[in-house]
Amino acid sequence: MKATETAQEFGKWRSFLWPIHNYELRKLIPLLAIFFLITFDYNVLRTMKDAVVVTAKSSGAEVIPFIKVWVMFPASILITFLFTRLSNKMKLEYVFYIMMSLFLAYYFIFTFIIYPAKDSLHPNQTADQLQAILPLGLKGFIAMYRNWTCTTFYVMSELWSNIILSMLFWGFANQVTRLGEAARFYGLFGVGANFSGVVAGYASVIICSQEYNPNLPFGKDAWEQSMMILVGLVILSGILAMLLFRWFNKQVLTDPLFAEPGMLGQDVKVRGKISMRASIRYLWNSSYLVYIALIVIAYNIVINFVEVLWKHEVHALFPDPKDYNLYMNHVSTIIGAIATFTALFISGNSIRKLGWSFTALLTPVILFISSIGFFGSFFLKEFSPATLIGMGFSPLALVVFFGSMQNILSRGAKYTVFDATREMAFVPLSAESKIKGKAVVDGLCSRLGKSGGSVIYQTLLILFSTITASAPIVSVFLFIVIAIWGGATYLLGKEFALLTGSGERGALKQPKEQTA
Repeated sequence: MKATETAQEFGKWRSFLWPIHNYELRKLIPLLAIFFLITFDYNVLRTMKDAVVVTAKSSGAEVIPFIKVWVMFPASILITFLFTRLSNKMKLEYVFYIMMSLFLAYYFIFTFIIYPAKDSLHPNQTADQLQAILPLGLKGFIAMYRNWTCTTFYVMSELWSNIILSMLFWGFANQVTRLGEAARFYGLFGVGANFSGVVAGYASVIICSQEYNPNLPFGKDAWEQSMMILVGLVILSGILAMLLFRWFNKQVLTDPLFAEPGMLGQDVKVRGKISMRASIRYLWNSSYLVYIALIVIAYNIVINFVEVLWKHEVHALFPDPKDYNLYMNHVSTIIGAIATFTALFISGNSIRKLGWSFTALLTPVILFISSIGFFGSFFLKEFSPATLIGMGFSPLALVVFFGSMQNILSRGAKYTVFDATREMAFVPLSAESKIKGKAVVDGLCSRLGKSGGSVIYQTLLILFSTITASAPIVSVFLFIVIAIWGGATYLLGKEFALLTGSGERGALKQPKEQTA
């Protein structure tokens, strides 16, 4: 059987909206469904983890930088080490099942056993003593210690993105997707992922809007009941993803049409065992991988700078955990809707028609422009609130609005053009480069970016005591990092064009003939 259709043979509208050959549906649809389920969990956990730690006793958004440095970064090293050790001993398919089961088991234990007993588990007396003797700038550190059970939930929820979504799913997708397919598939992956954000946000809004139901056999208040229902959905979705993943490996990757060297229908051999030290050294010796690492680090520093300040303002406006989570899920729903539109009409078409470099530069440009609006409104609130009041605006509500818009635009870009171009950058690499490079880039560099931003925040909090007083310095760092990000993207684009051989756009076309 010969598959001789190319992207140019689609009709005008189909090439724009659905550039998929019929024979490819057997491969695309299950991958899309797995991605939908994993990103559904990601979106539910992303908003819930913030509500759990930010609204905890004597806590606030200032706890986030301390968690990311003192718990998140060491945990990411340990979990990445576990991933590489497992990858040395077994196929990625089995690593997927083990890691998924580990995360889902934790969410069950935390939500139904640990969280209901948190008051007796938290060292409130010791934390109160520390609060009395330590400087105000260490309030976040004390809150991290005081609410340690909530801290573990934040860490495991954050690691879902790095380990399950980035390393496991995208590592798998990059192995089983050809370069010509990636230019068409990855934009549609964005549609599925971002539609899951709409579904997750809408489901969370409905569940969190419910009053306390004494007839339910779990939960002592409305927030606890909502949390347990949402985690139940997370566990169910994760189990379905594992079942689909099993079916895909047994039914699709054994099909001669899709099985070829480099795909996971057979074992991918990597020279030598994958140690973290060797992977870091391997990345350092490749300018191509260094540019990818810089882009990932820069994105995470920038988003961390903005989100801590924004979440601080949201907490001031919505101090109750249920209201906080409800608002965040409204934002998440809008992010999903905008990102779905972007993935459907812009992401894939931009890559195919305008090239990798142009599309990859969209995210730093969007963050640059939206950050100007957010910091501008914030500084007006702090230094000239009468101006905003005179215009008929509530200063706090306006800052939250601009911060929400910034988050919506930046997250929408991240889940579409940023993720698609970043993952496409791995596709032309060898199996060894993909596995070793992704282990470091997704396992450590993203955490290094968030931890780096958090270290800067901690230093500023110690010096200035509050997030608000630190904001001017944060804004300066943010725009410097965005400039570095843009430069790394430009240089990576030049190497990507050379690596793919025939220029960016030419290399992204479907091969004229595939033998099945």
